[in-house]
Parts: sequence; C-alpha cells; structure tokens
Amino acid sequence: MNYQQTLRKLLSAAILCFGLYISANAQEDKTFIAPNDANIVYMGRISTTQPGSVRFTYPGVSIMANFEGTSLQMAVKKNSGGFMVEIDNFPAYRIDFGENDSIKTLAEGLPQGIHSARIMYVIEGYELKPAFRGFYLDKGCQLAQAPVLPQRRIEFIGNSITCGYGVESEDPSDPFNYETENHYYTYAAQTARLLNAQHLVVARSGIGIYRNYGAPKSGSRDCMPAMYEQTLFMDSTETWNHALYTPDVVCLNLGTNDMSLDNYDANLLEEGYRKFVKHLRTTYPKAQIVLLTGPLMNGKPLEIVKKALDKIADEHHRQGDTKVYRFDFSPQTGSLAIGASWHPSLRQHMKMASELTPFIQKITGWTTAQH
Repeated sequence: MNYQQTLRKLLSAAILCFGLYISANAQEDKTFIAPNDANIVYMGRISTTQPGSVRFTYPGVSIMANFEGTSLQMAVKKNSGGFMVEIDNFPAYRIDFGENDSIKTLAEGLPQGIHSARIMYVIEGYELKPAFRGFYLDKGCQLAQAPVLPQRRIEFIGNSITCGYGVESEDPSDPFNYETENHYYTYAAQTARLLNAQHLVVARSGIGIYRNYGAPKSGSRDCMPAMYEQTLFMDSTETWNHALYTPDVVCLNLGTNDMSLDNYDANLLEEGYRKFVKHLRTTYPKAQIVLLTGPLMNGKPLEIVKKALDKIADEHHRQGDTKVYRFDFSPQTGSLAIGASWHPSLRQHMKMASELTPFIQKITGWTTAQH
C-alpha cells in the first residue's frame, strides 16, 4: 500500500469515527422510544420475537404513533428499504434506508404540540429482512395517546400486482428494482384508504395459487398456500396468529403467475384455488371472500381462471356460503401507461381501486364517509 492509499484509508477511518461521534452526540439530545411502547400501533403481520426489534417482510405493514415535540427520527436495521411517511396532514413522501442508514429524521421544525405519524413499509422485505427499532423525539417529549385504527378490516392476498411491483415507473422495459416498487400506490392500499379501513397484506412477486412464475407445470412447493401461515415470508419458525387480525373482507388476487409462459395445468389451478378458499373460510368463518382476476391476464388464460373461480364461488353458494364473491378487474390496455416489466402503473392502480371500492361497498354496506 503506497502513501496516498494509506492516507486515504486513515482519512476515511477518521471521517467514519467522527460521523459516529456526531451521531451518538445527536441522540443524546433526544428521547428514545422503544418499538414495544404501548402507544405505538402496528398494522400488518409483524414479529416481536427479537428483543428491541419489530420485524416484518410483507409490504403494507404500518407503524403509527402520536408524538410530542417538533421533530421525529426513526431507527431501523440498516438496509431495511423503503417506507412512505405521513406526518400530520402533509402529503406522504418516500424514505429509503440503505446499507449505511439506521437513523433518519422524518420531520423537524414542527410547531410545538401533538403530531401524528403513519409509516408504511412499501416494498417486499423477504431479502432485506427489515426491522423497526424505535423512535427518537425531542428531549423530554413522549408519545401521546395511541392512534385509534378504523374498525373495518380488509386482507389482501396476492402477487406482484398487490405488492406494487413497478408502480413508480411508466416504462415497461424497466426491470424490477425496489426503487420503483411502492405498495402505498397500489389498488389495495388506495381501496383501504378510500374505505377508511385497515388492511393487511400477504403478497409476494411471482407467487401463485399452485404454481409460481416460471415453475414446472406440476406446481411449486412455495406457492401461496404453503407460505400463508407464516408471519414472515420464507420463515417457517413462526406461525401467524390470525386472532390478531380478523378481516371483514378478504380479497384474493392470484392466478396470473400460475398461467405464466403457457405452462399450466387448469385442473391443478382449480383444485389449488378450491383448497385455499376452503382454508380461508375455515380461518375466517364470517368474512366476505372476494375472488379476483387481475388486469394482466387476457385470452385463454383469463378465461380459464374466470371459469375456475366462477365454479368455486358457485360451489360455495350451493353449500349455503353466500359470502364468496367474484370480481374481475378491467384488463390493462396501456391507455394509463404501463409500469416496469409490464406491470400496472400508478394510474392503472387508481383505476383498479375505483373499480374495487364500490364493489366492496356493495357487499358490505360500507360508505366512504363512515369512520
């Protein structure tokens, strides 16, 4: 190593140490709020098995709190990925935690008083394994009374469309990346906001009801029914407790990946759907279950999926279960632009939400004005 290389290495180390010193001193003037504080409210599947952390992998998981003071900082595991942040009535904005980020300021310079924060995880976290590790408030300040969540509850089970794959792009040639994935803008999150409902998401890009994207015709071991009971995707060590969230409505939006690459078995698709809907009915005896077709299918694959779902819904009706419904999104035409890898754009998701919202209102009697 030559002199210049040595000098640069020593200088980099000094800058890092100085940065850590500044960061540590900055936190001395703050009040730390642990993630298990009773006044923090969570929505979505979370794991609290690791002390000092709340972990999650599915998009849509939300962290909500009311806080005193003029500023708010958020602490997470490094490289946790993207969140959308809403402070008071200001527009939502995105913040991303990279490899060197563990604490970021969400707001400062706020007027003295009580403020609200709603923070939504908006990407798929099964690779990054994100974890929330608490808040920092102005010194001497505390969290105020916990927010009250809406009574209405929806669960969305789906694939990349529900995750928000490519929604922040309008170029179908763009490949997948976390920067253009954003669940906040999806039909699911928008529908929940329009209906003033909580929503829980179990979704992953590429997943199917019996066969994941590109998998053998015979099916996939890690399709949705195999993953559904896990709190964290691809982690079989912790089973989700359904008593923590009992939905009024379950929206099941799968089938697109099962039909991918013209390598599907229609009978296996139908039987996979039949078994999973039966499982959902056992899990949620009173829920309205909506079987959807997404906007990316067309032609023969779409007709096969529609036929299977119609048949399953009809079977439930004949058995006296009238709370299983069918709903088809309008096919994507490109008139509203196309997102990354031919996925729905933000405008297409808006259209989807505008279609699904009145349907849910019809089957539940909900109005958008009710709280």
